[in-house]
Amino acid sequence: MKTHHYFVYILRCNDGTYYTGVTNNLERRFSEHQSGEDTSAYTFKRRPVQLVFYAEFSNIDFAIEKEKQLKKWSRAKKEALIEGKYELLSELSKKKFR
Repeated sequence: MKTHHYFVYILRCNDGTYYTGVTNNLERRFSEHQSGEDTSAYTFKRRPVQLVFYAEFSNIDFAIEKEKQLKKWSRAKKEALIEGKYELLSELSKKKFR
């Protein structure tokens, strides 16, 4: 039985924004973002892009769930993840009330 691999990834775009996606072929998908194959893609006008984070999953449902979770995260929380500052993730997750 063949093992499948799925990747959730974060790209840093040329304008400083982040793009989060999921794929079963990270190398191919990154190349597609860099080359601008899809002119309607978020990253098309924000090239070049840099791969700053990825996580590998063996289950597509878990990968999609993680992608959706990361897309809801604040910029600060994504940057803590990218920089490996995992101890900050909990603090950045706390709701702030005014």
